[in-house]
Amino acid sequence: MKRRRLLSSISAAAVLLAVTAVGARSMGFGDAAVAATNGTLATTAGCGKAPTLTSGTRTIQSGGQSRSYILRIPDGYDRNRPYRLIVGFHWLNGSASNVASAGYYGLAPLANNSAIFVAPQGLNAGWANTNGRDVTLFDDISRQIENDLCVDTTQRFVLGFSYGGAMSYAVACARPTAVRAVAVLAGANLSGCNGGTQPVAYFGIHGTYDSVLNISQGRSLRDTFVRNNGCTAQNPPEPNRGSLTHITTTYSGCRTGYPVQWAAFDGDHTPSPVDGSSSPNDSRTWTSGEIWRFFTQFSSTPPTTTPPTTTPPTTTPPTTTPPTTPPPSTSCVATYRTVNSWPGGFQAEVTVANNTATTINGWTVRLTLASGQAISSLWNGTNTGTTGTITVRNAPYNGTVGVNASTTFGFTATGDGATPASDITCTSP
Repeated sequence: MKRRRLLSSISAAAVLLAVTAVGARSMGFGDAAVAATNGTLATTAGCGKAPTLTSGTRTIQSGGQSRSYILRIPDGYDRNRPYRLIVGFHWLNGSASNVASAGYYGLAPLANNSAIFVAPQGLNAGWANTNGRDVTLFDDISRQIENDLCVDTTQRFVLGFSYGGAMSYAVACARPTAVRAVAVLAGANLSGCNGGTQPVAYFGIHGTYDSVLNISQGRSLRDTFVRNNGCTAQNPPEPNRGSLTHITTTYSGCRTGYPVQWAAFDGDHTPSPVDGSSSPNDSRTWTSGEIWRFFTQFSSTPPTTTPPTTTPPTTTPPTTTPPTTPPPSTSCVATYRTVNSWPGGFQAEVTVANNTATTINGWTVRLTLASGQAISSLWNGTNTGTTGTITVRNAPYNGTVGVNASTTFGFTATGDGATPASDITCTSP
């Protein structure tokens, strides 16, 4: 079942989502994961063992019931390598199979075999979390996997859409030391929040005219972790109706290691919005790329390299006065990344960020492609040139970028994607 076809079934059953959890019982699993908050590498009992688990549907006894989940182990799994663990919860009337078949919200292709993925199956195709039963399932699945496979316990992540977003929020509340970060797509407080007072890195995504779970409900979840993470309170900018774009805001003032991001998009209840289009699309949505960047910003372990003991030179530095001309100011910053590659071609994305104190209206990015690379298609912008030095200007709907917000454009190209673009600049207007 495609996620974009679920709106009617989700809407019809929305009244059922008022049932919330009573709370999760305390488990030792969370206590064993304190390393997730102090940046030290903590590996699991499964490291170094020949695994007995295999990819596919698994059954497990949890809370006196037979439950199930779908497991995806990386190709070429290395028993001595600690992997990320990413758990994706399905939406109401969805299934673990839906999540797995859609690449775990599009993260599996981006992971390039660097993560173990899990899609649990909810009872009655939902996450009521009655008496904390679904948080207990999260504990039990995690324990089963980590006793058999090698996981970096500082790199556990949870995400989900709609009811799955509600469940992700419940896990963040109840297991703040067990998960490093969560991403909640179009969620609400439907699965309870047992605890909810400790910091967790949080990324909320919501449509401005969500007809199933109003955006105000998503803002409420976000604000829980704005407070918990010590961030400076603000009202992030959100796109206008009809703009067909999104605005991502990174909160300031948050505790080190506990960022909060908020992405509002001009759209309805979907996990797969596309800038410039009113039709959701799993393969073209910007959500998977932004979530993956949010999850992968966290380091597993601090540097352990011993600093050199060589005595530094004692030569007196020159006394020449440095030039006093200030560097030119820029109104936007462009960041390039390769999203995917294949023999003879690749896909890239450029993020245009506004780091100034005022909204920018219109932007222009210039970059130089490596020899042999040529753009074949480009979206969310208008390009001049396809090879060598090219210029990309904003589309009509994404030229306005608020303070501390960003937008993206992407393209596919022929050639070898291993060499990134160079000489990247961004100006406005």
